[in-house]
Amino acid sequence: MLAPAAAWADEPRTASEPRIMMESGEVTNVIDAFDDGDPFDINVSLGFEFSSKSAKILRETQIKAPGLTTGGFTSNLLNVAKYSESTSKLIPRVDIGIYKDLAAHISLPIILSNARELTGLNGSDQPGKIGVALAGAPGEQLFNLPFTSPKRSGLEYIAAGIDVDILNQARDRTKPTWLFGVEGRFSVGPPMHACTKAPKKVVDAMGQPTAIDQVECADPSDINRNGNADAGGFEGSNFVPRGAGVNRGIIGLNIHTMMSKRYKYIEPYGGFDAVFEFQQKSSDYGITDLEESLVNHPPLVGSMILGIMVIPWEHREKFGRLTFDVRFMGTYHSEGRDYAELFDPLGASDAPSLRQPQWERYQANPAGTNPRSVIDPSSQRTYTTGLSDVSAFGSYRVSGGVTWQASEYVKFSFGMGYKHDQSHSITGDQPCNPATKSAARMGPCHSGDESLGQPVTPTGLPNPNYRPTINAVGRRFFVDDSNTFDLFASGVVMF
Repeated sequence: MLAPAAAWADEPRTASEPRIMMESGEVTNVIDAFDDGDPFDINVSLGFEFSSKSAKILRETQIKAPGLTTGGFTSNLLNVAKYSESTSKLIPRVDIGIYKDLAAHISLPIILSNARELTGLNGSDQPGKIGVALAGAPGEQLFNLPFTSPKRSGLEYIAAGIDVDILNQARDRTKPTWLFGVEGRFSVGPPMHACTKAPKKVVDAMGQPTAIDQVECADPSDINRNGNADAGGFEGSNFVPRGAGVNRGIIGLNIHTMMSKRYKYIEPYGGFDAVFEFQQKSSDYGITDLEESLVNHPPLVGSMILGIMVIPWEHREKFGRLTFDVRFMGTYHSEGRDYAELFDPLGASDAPSLRQPQWERYQANPAGTNPRSVIDPSSQRTYTTGLSDVSAFGSYRVSGGVTWQASEYVKFSFGMGYKHDQSHSITGDQPCNPATKSAARMGPCHSGDESLGQPVTPTGLPNPNYRPTINAVGRRFFVDDSNTFDLFASGVVMF
């Protein structure tokens, strides 16, 4: 009768008793303010990320050859180049508790180095092959291999946001922890511009290598790539020198939500993340932001996240914890105009088929004869900027990480990940925009032939961003076998 009774974990607790194995993990944790005994929280962190991406650049072709086609149809199997990109990024961040389960944050992702390069793929850079893989209009080559972009560095954007735990398992053990957050991303400084690190190398009629000097980061309207404007009324005037830039020239909105439920030593979680981007007129998006453009917005990126955290060790009284995190992320990238793998080579190309401008719109033929619609010489000229219409695709990422909270005030995290992108086209502009149909402005976008006595019906407006040498069916470029490996680490000081 005097033996002590067993104490069970579900017995009533005092208000001050800590709820061991109830606090949410890193994914859904939001710092607090105005809690009992903890009126104010602030976290200062410094993160580092390194990623290495490789991919194959392929092109459509009708060439009848082993591994390509048997003739009579188009395949996208022509080897063009091997693409490689490496990025090092430093991310300082400050989180400030505003109220219970409500916090604001600001972060400043700084790109320390971004390097891009194109090299030959299975001999595509050899004489006799490179002229086929990179053919433009008859007698021209779009760019040469190897192609090296200048290294970029600088502040990517300023991010500010708010996170809130709508539900918190530590406060109500019957509920999961549910986080919801929004973040604004604001590009600062010069946006990215298409550049070439070295003069384009070509081969003369005698087969001898020659070099053509050109401005490293030429203005899109600098058709001679020599720092002077074209003959459109500014011949001989000089451009303000452009740098390579580092940010995307957008204003972004990130919306994310995550839910987790801890069961002693494990905490499964899942959620969604979406990024909406809105182009700025000051970037090269502004040059192609026209009514007739079929696609001129950045892609919408949405992700589904599933993962599990494992907490094998925890010492609540000394604020110690070890957490392992395994995560899967599936992401959908909608069609959009973007800085794709050929941004620099195409944007910096001196091939006439790309550097010559297109007219923004057509008008009714003043002569009233066939053709009924002709170029409007008073409309805006549009130039190739390197931004291209990228088709929709999916990507899949798996990652693993570990977090060690060493004390009440210090925490460290590190991990690695792998991402694979589905094959997709990166020069997919269409010749006509079917959103508006006008007989006066239809240009070549019509069915029927008046000269043959056939009725002419407009099918849309000519897309001024369309370039047949890279956008026509049979000439488009594709990205395949795209893989990215990344490492990440961070340290947090908690006050």
